[in-house]
Amino acid sequence: MGRSVKKGPFIDHHLLKKIEHAKSSGDKKVIKTWSRRSTVLPEAVGLTFAVHNGRKFIPVYATENMIGHKLGEFAPTRTFNGHAEKKAGAPGASAPAPAPAAAKK
Repeated sequence: MGRSVKKGPFIDHHLLKKIEHAKSSGDKKVIKTWSRRSTVLPEAVGLTFAVHNGRKFIPVYATENMIGHKLGEFAPTRTFNGHAEKKAGAPGASAPAPAPAAAKK
């Protein structure tokens, strides 16, 4: 369930201050943040954020298509390495099931 329209988008106050400072000064430095729950506002477009994913900081460049989404959506927390393959010679890997026997006449 989304946030109420009446309340408006959520953004942490400390992050909003950093965005306003970067826009007013024209500073293009990366804004480091742990606030994955903050929404990307139109004021943030054109800025780069370093969003923490639990282990390291992922650089996220805010574009117009990101407005209304959360910063955490663009910094994945899990690494998908693909599905494990079953190998015939590996211990613990089960052999393929035998084909059903043909019916005797």
